[in-house]
Amino acid sequence: MPAPTPSFLQVEPVGQCNLRCRMCPITHRREGTPAGPPAFLSFARFTRLVDEAKGVEELQLQGLGEPMLHPRFFDMVEYATRAGIRVSTNTNGTLLGSARALRCVTSGLAALHLSVDGASAATYEAIRVRARFDALLRNLDHLMEARARLGSDRPRVRIVAVAMRRNLGELAAIVELAAEHGVGEVFVQHLCHEYGEESLPERYRPMRAFVARETLLAEDPARVEAAFAAARAAARARGVALRLPRLAPRTDTGSRHGRARCDWPWRGAYLSWDGRTMPCCMVSTPDRITLGNVFEDGLAATFDNAAYRSFRAAIERDDPPEVCRSCAIWAGTF
Repeated sequence: MPAPTPSFLQVEPVGQCNLRCRMCPITHRREGTPAGPPAFLSFARFTRLVDEAKGVEELQLQGLGEPMLHPRFFDMVEYATRAGIRVSTNTNGTLLGSARALRCVTSGLAALHLSVDGASAATYEAIRVRARFDALLRNLDHLMEARARLGSDRPRVRIVAVAMRRNLGELAAIVELAAEHGVGEVFVQHLCHEYGEESLPERYRPMRAFVARETLLAEDPARVEAAFAAARAAARARGVALRLPRLAPRTDTGSRHGRARCDWPWRGAYLSWDGRTMPCCMVSTPDRITLGNVFEDGLAATFDNAAYRSFRAAIERDDPPEVCRSCAIWAGTF
């Protein structure tokens, strides 16, 4: 039986970034570096993809790269929005500025997830290397002021923080920071992937070491719970919606195996800037696993090719593909 058409897509407008965040493998990818090709999705390819994306309801313009590096980012937002697709993005916020903040509101962008991994300059800048904390907060204010000036509740703004040992003590302060800048939602996630597969390309092995050092799974549970309790208390006091990760890996089987743990390969796809198709954004980079190329074979054909069917069959078993075994979603710790 053919696979259903994906209901959402994550598309990487840019496969390179202006930052060098500690937990991100973009540093180790070859695209967009002096040793590799530039990594920008062409607008022509993008519009062709949107025209072909029948049944897609949501498009997340995100990836390892910073989306707003793309000179036609807002043209992409507007094109997909006119096609009736809800568009969101994840951004490090460093390129926002007042002009882009205004276009976030006028382009039809439905949601913007802003990465803020610390409530102090020292912590934030140690994680988001090359970023400046004061500039980030200034850009966030530009965005919230543009929404207020135009009387719009869009884009919906959410602060996203990757929790790790070095910023655990600032989670409550991140909630306070959100409230101070008019943001009503904070989403805290754990480090997504341990890069545990034996086939991991050698250049990504530093990521495995970083996760081993920083994962909260290796932290004193009492310290973690104290930090989480403080964040919850701050959220209640300030009226901020807070999501915290679950840090105890699943041990259950039976009803919580296979598709019940992860239904990504049935409902959506993650595309790199050059069309290489991955089962989800947790994979992060297509040189770990690729299931096809939408610009060579088309979206529908790729989503129902032999590689995708084989991957789905493997997910249905209790023993998933190797690339999934150390994934936080599969483990239940995302």
